[in-house]
Amino acid sequence: MDQTFTTSSPKATPRDVFLHLLSVGTLYVSAVCLIALLFQYVNYYFPDPLQYYETIFGVLRRTIATVIVVFPVYVATAWYFQKEAVKDPARRDIKIRKWLVYLTLFVSAVTVIVDLVVLVHRYLGGELTPRFGLKVLAVLLVAAGLFWYYLWDLKRQVSVLPIKIKNILRATVGIVGIVIIGGFFLVGSPQKQRLIRFDAQRITDLQMIQNEVIYFWQQKNSLPQALEELNNDISGFRAPLDPETNEQYEYGIKGPLVFELCANFNTTGDEENARRGIKTAPIYGTAQQNWNWEHGIGRVCFKRTIDPEIYGNKEGNTIRPTPLPSPLPAQNIPD
Repeated sequence: MDQTFTTSSPKATPRDVFLHLLSVGTLYVSAVCLIALLFQYVNYYFPDPLQYYETIFGVLRRTIATVIVVFPVYVATAWYFQKEAVKDPARRDIKIRKWLVYLTLFVSAVTVIVDLVVLVHRYLGGELTPRFGLKVLAVLLVAAGLFWYYLWDLKRQVSVLPIKIKNILRATVGIVGIVIIGGFFLVGSPQKQRLIRFDAQRITDLQMIQNEVIYFWQQKNSLPQALEELNNDISGFRAPLDPETNEQYEYGIKGPLVFELCANFNTTGDEENARRGIKTAPIYGTAQQNWNWEHGIGRVCFKRTIDPEIYGNKEGNTIRPTPLPSPLPAQNIPD
């Protein structure tokens, strides 16, 4: 008969309840984020042309930030519990600890089962190996590792951790650190991300100006001589300025129906896809929508020729140009 739930077990104090709930909560969050990180590694190095990948780097940033904050909290609480168990082995028999350990075993087992079902479903839908195999392996390593450790911890009789287990735990912490550091190399530095966002805003601004130039031509049958002519007190439009330098974008007339817009860029066009070596983005990706806005580093000009048969007047009715696909403003770029 199991004697761990006898009345001789020490009573849990409010501090015990708080620390054990904090430990389990941070453990679950860390495990989920670690799996998400490993999944994004797979998506990055084994891209699928049928999947929308614009969010890879957003997921990496969120999960890295979460793990950096949450995982050390779990490690600290686990270290504290082990230190207390060495001083007073009876503290390992607190009921809330037993319940939470069994809950962790249950969640780990269910995670393995559910994720395997989901991954098999995706496999049957055409997500083939090695992506499939690597994602299965990621889930098994994390969930099965947690299941094994807590099952062993539940059965162990001594409070002091064996050297072998200590080395395994140290190696696990090291592996988590390597995964996090690798994510930093993928997403780039915060400074690099800021430059990318500046360039994304520049493309958005140029698209807005382009549409207004076409509308101006439709209304007046001539191109504006300067961007200031696009300013409209009724619609509230003002020609946007460069978000980094606060200077006006370059605009020039190259012919009766030809104009040019120029800007200075910090990065190559569609930087995230370019770094992954993908020239054509998966379906619904921004590279397909903005192929005519590809650019390099430095001053880049975009020449546009208005086709009167597409954008001109028909039977005296003015046709406002259909807004071209554009990325969201830099502050709202999907993560």
